Amino acid sequence: MRVAFLSSEAVPFAKTGGLGDVAGALPKALVGAGVDACLIHPLYDTTDRGLIEEKVFDNLEVDWLGGRRTVSVYLSYAAGAPAFLIDAPEYFARGKVYGFGDDHYRFAFFSRAALALLGRLGQAPDVLHGNDWPCGFAATWLWAGRQWGGFLGQTRTLMSIHNLAYQGLFDPGDLYRLGFRGGEESNVFMSNGAASSLKAGLMTSDAISTVSPRYSFEIQGHEQGYGLDWLMRQRRDRLVGITNGVDYDVWNPETDPHLPAHYSAEDLSGKLECKLELLRRFGLPEEPDRPVVASISRLVAQKGFDLIKHVAWEMLTAGAFFVSLGSGEHEYESFFQWLKDSAPNRVGIYRGFDEPLAHQIEAGADIFLMPSLYEPCGLNQMYSMRYGTVPVVRATGGLDDTVEEFDPEEGTGTGFKFGPYNAHALLDKVREALYWYTRKDAWGRIQSNGMRVDNSWGAAARKYVRLYHALFDL
Repeated sequence: MRVAFLSSEAVPFAKTGGLGDVAGALPKALVGAGVDACLIHPLYDTTDRGLIEEKVFDNLEVDWLGGRRTVSVYLSYAAGAPAFLIDAPEYFARGKVYGFGDDHYRFAFFSRAALALLGRLGQAPDVLHGNDWPCGFAATWLWAGRQWGGFLGQTRTLMSIHNLAYQGLFDPGDLYRLGFRGGEESNVFMSNGAASSLKAGLMTSDAISTVSPRYSFEIQGHEQGYGLDWLMRQRRDRLVGITNGVDYDVWNPETDPHLPAHYSAEDLSGKLECKLELLRRFGLPEEPDRPVVASISRLVAQKGFDLIKHVAWEMLTAGAFFVSLGSGEHEYESFFQWLKDSAPNRVGIYRGFDEPLAHQIEAGADIFLMPSLYEPCGLNQMYSMRYGTVPVVRATGGLDDTVEEFDPEEGTGTGFKFGPYNAHALLDKVREALYWYTRKDAWGRIQSNGMRVDNSWGAAARKYVRLYHALFDL
């Protein structure tokens, strides 16, 4: 089985969110499962050049905007699988991954160059696996060309949705210039008067996957379908939910190089030193018996920060520390600064993102908050469980799939979940978690339960392999 995995971001080359973690880990896990997998990815100016092994092509010709464009391609093994990095400075030397008015041109070019690269490599993949709207162009071009046969005529396509809200909308007047010649080729893009690369990819791919089973059902409804719920229902027989995994080579408290001490489910003693070091890092009093409640996230409404605003002070008055890592909307950044200024001995904030600090928070915190309005999968709740940090989450998407409610009678469960999207429901669960934190035997059981759950990418990769094979039976 040969699989070409296309993504606009992948650790360690680029990351803006969960897609970067997934695309950095899944190809490696597929190789471990016996798949001949490669990653195809843009070469951004922000990518560490020390990750590059060699230049494999300096003259890859790409049909583009009615002419030809020549680009270079580099090879890296830093992600654990062969990664081909497409160097087009005009499009990818911008200082960041997304956020430009010509993003649809940038990633249409990436898709076009990825297909040209596959032709240059000389062996057609069995499956082209695209991720989110930047790769919808590739699926659509492959579908349009399949009717004429050719090099990729037998290649099947899988599109993975990591967040249906981001649909790659642009002016349909640009379709012809991008190489979509009217008729059905252009119609598959149309969505409420705009062109959508995600919609086109979802319509033309052989199958669709989402990043959790619960999310695959939620996007078939109006609330989380973002105008494409009709399409998700129409294609539900080809829609599969596979929960993301965790890269335990990176997220493992027994070996994590970012931690001051290591620990395991059998011996949690090192977690105390991680907690003390975290308190020092944020300039907070070294009071190890006081629970640390943590958040690592983009500060946006989708992640439930409107709820956290309403309960944060109550958490502090209940006796907790609160630490936050992230940046985003001004409203939430300003609120956390106010909270820090109001309670400097109980609150620590870091505005921005710092990968080592994210690991240190996961290890040093006691409780992790993820009260998302919606969450296709989520990774931090799984990182938290692995690090013995108990998640408090809203029962939506992958959060509901991966966190089991604590049952004190049976001693089962890995965290705490609430359903209604309101601050009272969140506060009730936070108070419940703080109560059980004071019952050390029960708390230790919750921690141990979470640390022993197998959320590895190996398990997820095996499900993808079965799905790849099933594409040939559709």
